Amino acid sequence: MSKPSPSLLTRACRSVLLTAGLATAGIAGLIGNAHAEETAVNNPASQDRYQWLEDVTGDRPLAWVREENARTEAELSATPEFKALESDLRAILDSDAKIPGVQKIGDHYYNFWKDRQHERGLWRRTTLEEYRKDQPAWETVLDLDALNAAEGENWVWHGANCLRPAFDRCLIALSRGGADADVTREFDLTTKTWVEDGFFRPEAKGGLDWIDRDTVYVYTDFGPGADGAPAMTESGYPRIVKEWKRGTPMSEATVVYEGTAEDMYIAAAHDDTPGHERDFVIRTIAFYNDELYLRNGDGSLAKVDVPNSVNKSVHKDWLVLELREPYTAGGTTWPAGSLIAANFDAFMAGERDFTALFTPTERTSLSSHTWTKNHLVLNVLEDVKSRLSVLTPGEGEWTRSAFTGAPDFGTVGISAVDDVDSDAVWMTVADYLTPTTLSIAEVGEAPQPLKSMPAFFDAEGKVIEQHFATSEDGTRVPYFMVRPEDLAFDGTAPTLLYGYGGFEIALTPGYSATAGKGWLEKGGVYVVANIRGGGEYGPRWHQAALKANRHKAYEDFAAVAEDLVARKVTSPGHLGAQGGSNGGLLMGNMITQYPEHFGAIVCQVPLLDMQRYHKLLAGASWMAEYGDPDKPEEWAFIQTFSPYQLFDPAMDTPPTLFMTSTRDDRVHPGHARKMAALMLDADKDVRYYENIEGGHGGAANNAQAAHMSALAYTFLWNELVE
Repeated sequence: MSKPSPSLLTRACRSVLLTAGLATAGIAGLIGNAHAEETAVNNPASQDRYQWLEDVTGDRPLAWVREENARTEAELSATPEFKALESDLRAILDSDAKIPGVQKIGDHYYNFWKDRQHERGLWRRTTLEEYRKDQPAWETVLDLDALNAAEGENWVWHGANCLRPAFDRCLIALSRGGADADVTREFDLTTKTWVEDGFFRPEAKGGLDWIDRDTVYVYTDFGPGADGAPAMTESGYPRIVKEWKRGTPMSEATVVYEGTAEDMYIAAAHDDTPGHERDFVIRTIAFYNDELYLRNGDGSLAKVDVPNSVNKSVHKDWLVLELREPYTAGGTTWPAGSLIAANFDAFMAGERDFTALFTPTERTSLSSHTWTKNHLVLNVLEDVKSRLSVLTPGEGEWTRSAFTGAPDFGTVGISAVDDVDSDAVWMTVADYLTPTTLSIAEVGEAPQPLKSMPAFFDAEGKVIEQHFATSEDGTRVPYFMVRPEDLAFDGTAPTLLYGYGGFEIALTPGYSATAGKGWLEKGGVYVVANIRGGGEYGPRWHQAALKANRHKAYEDFAAVAEDLVARKVTSPGHLGAQGGSNGGLLMGNMITQYPEHFGAIVCQVPLLDMQRYHKLLAGASWMAEYGDPDKPEEWAFIQTFSPYQLFDPAMDTPPTLFMTSTRDDRVHPGHARKMAALMLDADKDVRYYENIEGGHGGAANNAQAAHMSALAYTFLWNELVE
C-alpha cells in the first residue's frame, strides 16, 4: 500500500513521539529510595545553576560543548586502535553488501541507500526481476547529496508518500540535519523533478497526506490563529489538520479538526484501498490514548467508539482492535493483549460482533500483525521469540494455519509486499550471531530467499543463551546473553548490558554488525535485558512499570546485573551498561541509584531532568509514561527516578560517557549537558560528546554514526578490561 492506514499513521505518530538499543533488593534499595526523595526536594528547579545549558544553540552552551567534545576526543580517539575500529565500523555502514530493503510503489521497488559515496543517500528503484539478482540494476530517482550541494542544505531523508493509482506524484519529507521537524515537497516520479508550484509544507513538525491529485491533508505549524491560539500542542506537534486544495495558499486551507493544546498530535489520513476509500482523523491525546474518527462525505466525523487505549486499524471490510485493557463488547469480555476483529461498516452501524484472533498467555504476546490481500499474518512473541501464523477472514471463526517456512529461533519481521493486490510478504530473519536474511513468500508457500547480509564480524565460537533473573518483587525477567563458547566463568569477562524498558517496545534478538565488530569480536559478552516497561509480554509488561511503578524497570535491570555476577559471567568492575533515550533515563538511574553494579556507563540522548522534562521540546508528550511533575502527587514519585535531582556530589559513580545531538528536537540535549556539567563540577569521572547534527538518532550520516559508536565502544573497553 502506498499510503499509511489509520493504524499505521497512529503508530507512526507514536514512533515520532517516542524517545525510531533499578533498585537493588533489601537495605540498599530502601536507602536509595529514601535518598532519592531527600535529594529531589533539596534541588528545586529554581536552584538549577546549569539551566543556561538548555539554550540549544547559544554561544556559551556551544562553547562548553566544544570544549567537552575536544576533551573526550583527546582521550578516546587519538589511538591507532580507535582509528582502526572507526574505520571498520564505517566500512560496515558503507558496505554495498547490506540488504537494500525495498517498498513497492506501482510497478517498481524503491530503496533509500547510503554508502561512502552517498553520505546523505540515494532514493532509487528497480524491478522485482532485477531485485532478485545478486547485483540489481538501480535507477536513481533522487540524489540527496547532489540536492544538498545544489541547494546549500544538509537534508536528511524522512520518506515519501506516493499517490495511487498512477504513482507518478509523491510527497517527500526532508529534514535539516536529521531533526524531527521537516519540510514536505511534491515530486514528479515520471520526470524525477520537483513539481513547480506543487504542494510545499514549510519546516515544522507535521506532514501532508494525499486525498487525491489536487487535494491533501496538512497538519503542521500554521502560526497563531486569529484568536491568538497556537497551531501546535504543548508537546510541539500539530494541533490542527486542514484540507488543502492545489493552487491555493496553505493559509486558505479548510479546517477539518482542531484538537486542544493539551493533546499530543492531530493528523488525518486517506485510505486509498480500491473499493474501500475512506478518510480518517486521528486525535492522539497521549501515548496509547487516541481517538479515531471516520470522516464522512459532508465533512462530519463519526467516532470509532472503542476505548482510547485500543490500537485501532481498518483494512477493507475489517476493524481490528489490539487491546491494552480488558474490553467488553457483544456480551463478551476480551482480556488485555487480545486481538479482535469485526466488520467495520456493521460496527459503525452499532453491531458489536467480534471474533478473537489472538489471546495472550503468561508466555506470549502479540508482536505485530500484517495484512496481505486475503490474509492476516500474526507475529507472536513466545518468551521473546517469534512465532508466525496465518488467519483468513470468514464468517464467525477465521481459518487458522501455520506460516510455511517460519524459523524456530530468532527475530522474524513480516510485512506485506502490497496489501491491496498481493498475498506476498517480505520476511526478514536474524539473531545476534546470524546476519539478516530477506525472503519473499506467498502465504502458504515456502519463502524464497532473496538477499542475505554478509557476516560483518567473526561469530565463530560464540553462543546465544536466554536466562531469567528474579527481580525484587519475584518477577522473572528474561535476558539474552551472547558469549564466547569457552567463557571461563571466573567473573572477569568484559560484559555490556543493554536495556530500554519503556513505551511497550520489545527488544528482540537482532544482528548488530557494529556491536559484533566493536564488542563481541574482541571477546566481550553482550547482554540484552527484557525489563518491564517494554513490550516483550504485551501491555501488562509495559503497564507494570508506568509512572509510580517506574522503579520496577530499574529493579529488573539491576536484577539482571546481579544475575550476571552470580553466574560468574562478570563482576561489577567488568560490567558496563548502555542505553539511549528512555534507555538513557535508565542509565541515569543506574548512575545515581545503583552505581556499585557497574564499571562504566554509556548514556545516550537521555532524559535526566524529570522535573523539567515536560517543558523541553517533545517532553510533554511522555507524561502518560512518566507522570506530570507539576502535580505534587505525581512529582512525589517522579522525583524518585529523576537522576538530575537524585545526584549527590558525595556519591561514588562509575565512569560515564554522555552522548547526545545538538539537532535532537525530540529529547532536549540540555538533559545530557546539565547532568554532565553537574557531575563534572563534582569531580566525577565523566566524558561528554555532542554531535552538532543528527537528530534523535544521534548521527546524520554513516561517518558520524561510526565515530560515535567507536567512541562508545572504546570508552567501555578501556574501563572494563584490566
